[in-house]
Amino acid sequence: MHDWLTGMRGGERVLHELLELLPDAEIFTLVHRPGSGSSRIEARPIHTSFLDRLPFGRTRYRHLLPLMPWAVGRFDLRGFDLVVSSSHCVAKGVPVPDGVPHLCYCHTPMRYVWDQYDAYWAPGRASAPIRAAMAVVAPRLRAWDVRTAGGVDRFVANSRFVAGRIRRHYGRSATVVHPPVALGRFTPRAEKEDFFLFLGAPAPYKRLDLALEAFRRSDRALIVAGAGTDAPGLRRLAGPTTTFLGRVSDDEAARLLGAARALLLPGVEDFGITPAEALASGTPVVALGRGGVLEMVSDDPPASDDPERAVPGRGVDGPVPGGELFAEPTPQALTAALDRLESRTFDARALAARVAHLRPERFRDAMSREIAGVMAGGGDR
Repeated sequence: MHDWLTGMRGGERVLHELLELLPDAEIFTLVHRPGSGSSRIEARPIHTSFLDRLPFGRTRYRHLLPLMPWAVGRFDLRGFDLVVSSSHCVAKGVPVPDGVPHLCYCHTPMRYVWDQYDAYWAPGRASAPIRAAMAVVAPRLRAWDVRTAGGVDRFVANSRFVAGRIRRHYGRSATVVHPPVALGRFTPRAEKEDFFLFLGAPAPYKRLDLALEAFRRSDRALIVAGAGTDAPGLRRLAGPTTTFLGRVSDDEAARLLGAARALLLPGVEDFGITPAEALASGTPVVALGRGGVLEMVSDDPPASDDPERAVPGRGVDGPVPGGELFAEPTPQALTAALDRLESRTFDARALAARVAHLRPERFRDAMSREIAGVMAGGGDR
């Protein structure tokens, strides 16, 4: 059970590797855009919800958030002997028949109503009618999210940071298995070109707006690449030194990651496969100083249940072995981090070594053990 299949982002790369372990598995998902997944994903039987058949269901599915618990609750999983959910929204709430083990690989508890509520629904990010509707809907979604956590036998988190969220919101423990990174696609590159990089879809929590504002006040060059990053609203925030590439191929993304002076991560990441790919390319990361990214760029990340990291203005600030961190989510703090970065030198191979443990084989080995454990009746309650 995967929330939706509309592209190959971090969650889908996890799903791709999970399917290697489960050769007979079928896929259930709210919405599927045919051809958007890997060949391994697209080759499986894919069952969708009624949301997939609504007008604009495959393009504006996030607007259907209030309907998603109902949609996921209508799947019939009788006849299967194991359910694995890959969940950052509602997938873990799928009803599982009695006696069937349910393992959830949790990318994060439903970010839209918990830690990232303001990133999606605050004034300036949503209209007044939508904010009013979410004020009513969000408490019900939170209650549903907590209640359906009881249907999971074993949680696996993608980072210590997310394990802390699971503990706080659900009162459950979680094993940590970092997501897989296709390290073979990247080669540490010492020589850099004169640009910084934002790579990825511009979900509100990723705070691309913050980076655009910082670079509008600067003569530094910024390249923005990823599906949807050339939206008109974002272009209006950009200065003359920012270039929008839109969607790029995997090969072009790898080239950009190797050539950039640094990858920018202005928002709170659950873990972050893209920063791992940057480090594998010998490229430092400039990131907001909280979230799962600290488990890659820092030698001493805060404890997973440290609530300070979820409070704006109380993150980590300063140099770390994998790049630079800034504590305040402001253009000024990001600019100061860039200033510090430019006074430092980095060893490309040392940066790559920080993520050498994230190879897909290691992920599959760890998840094989988790699947065997839950199939043998071992939960985390």
